[in-house]
Amino acid sequence: MDSNPTCFEENLLKDLYGYLKLHGEVDDMMPDAPDIEEKWVPVVNAYMADGVREFQQYPLTSLGWMMYVGMAVAQKWDNDWEAFSQLEDPYAVLRDVRGYDEMDEYIAEEVLQLDEQKCEELTKLVGNCTTRTYNYLMHQGLEPGTAQALQAYIGCLHQLYLMGACVQLHRMGYHMTKLS
Repeated sequence: MDSNPTCFEENLLKDLYGYLKLHGEVDDMMPDAPDIEEKWVPVVNAYMADGVREFQQYPLTSLGWMMYVGMAVAQKWDNDWEAFSQLEDPYAVLRDVRGYDEMDEYIAEEVLQLDEQKCEELTKLVGNCTTRTYNYLMHQGLEPGTAQALQAYIGCLHQLYLMGACVQLHRMGYHMTKLS
């Protein structure tokens, strides 16, 4: 693995953000969204039980659902932040409507309010990002079950959460440009 977790995440961020930029899903600059970033800790703390349990048999789902969660948090930031920001467990609120297995569909259809075609496009985008992330993780040569492997998994979840938020902010019309 990269010599430290920060380097691991930075390299993954560059890869994912570059991929999303190439496909017109984000701007040249990453958004600065501290409110969304602040929700990361409660989200990941609640997600770990589900995510780790699912990773062995369904690694792409375990990783990909976090990108959907990032998109949902960004959507809530735009239209319902006063209520959403007060939730102690925002992940459970998203998961419990339809359950873990259908959380992606719930977020796409009801939170993001996408039509069938846009849901399919989003599924493909999340799938591509998740596959890139999983391949990156597997090429680190980490021994499963170690603290280092867990730290890398959490780093992957973090970057997917952030990329989900970036994509959704971009889709909602929040564009980042450098001030001259």
